[in-house]
Amino acid sequence: MSPSQPFGRALCAMITPFTADGELDLEGAQRLAAHLVDAGCDGLVLSGTTGESPTTTDTEKTALVRAVAEAVGDRAHLVAGVGSASTRHTVELARSAESAGADGLLVVTPYYSRPPQEAVEAHFRTVADATGLPVMLYDIPGRTGTRIGTGALLRLAGHPRIAAVKDCAYDLLGSTKVISRTGLAYYSGCEELNLPLYAVGGSGFVSTVANVAPRQLRAVLDAYDTPDPAEAARLNRLNTPLVELMMASGLPGTVAAKTLLGAAGLPSGPVREPLLPAGRAAVDGLLGAYAELLPAAG
Repeated sequence: MSPSQPFGRALCAMITPFTADGELDLEGAQRLAAHLVDAGCDGLVLSGTTGESPTTTDTEKTALVRAVAEAVGDRAHLVAGVGSASTRHTVELARSAESAGADGLLVVTPYYSRPPQEAVEAHFRTVADATGLPVMLYDIPGRTGTRIGTGALLRLAGHPRIAAVKDCAYDLLGSTKVISRTGLAYYSGCEELNLPLYAVGGSGFVSTVANVAPRQLRAVLDAYDTPDPAEAARLNRLNTPLVELMMASGLPGTVAAKTLLGAAGLPSGPVREPLLPAGRAAVDGLLGAYAELLPAAG
């Protein structure tokens, strides 16, 4: 794998399947993981927000990594979400994920307490020092309340195990500056920026929509690499209606992904509270956009 793509190009932020009564569905997770890898995902990110990490236990997170590792082996990179508001807790999760078979760690900025940049840097360094796994930093200030500053990213890039960034900062100029001055692999965490970030030197994407349209999202990058940027733009436009409904309509991406997976007969199950299932109008809209995308992309 290229150093600029340490986890591949097309990564799915996988949902966590539950049984009908809300328990962890490990067999379902294994089937879904295998399906996503067969459909073109180079990597799977487990226990991110899309995987309902706020409402799964530490034991469930570790069991999920172990089960998916058994299912896909070395066919895909497994990145375990281990972020929390506590550095100590994050380190514990990181070590458990490493023991369970993860290939990398996704570490979000500590949230709610809004630590200053010096503390943010110290947090990431402590977690990166705790295991032998490569780390993907997750910059999503809209949720955490704290940006990973450009200066911090430039300094953190010197750590031997800090390898990548999942970018949800909506600052293409800032991202381009870091890409141009470091070896960090930049992955879009916002589907509408998958192609723009890739075009300025990004490495790929970590996508919620990839739960239901992995081939369609990957095809955009494939076309750009052909190289055929016009075809990449065309395919990207085809994806936009579904992306908008899943990620920008006010419906949580996890809810939207589980709705479509369930309709397709793939493992999903209910969401855990405080999330609620999609209403009828939202379901109809999602199913309509998904049905239109499949023949158009084909």
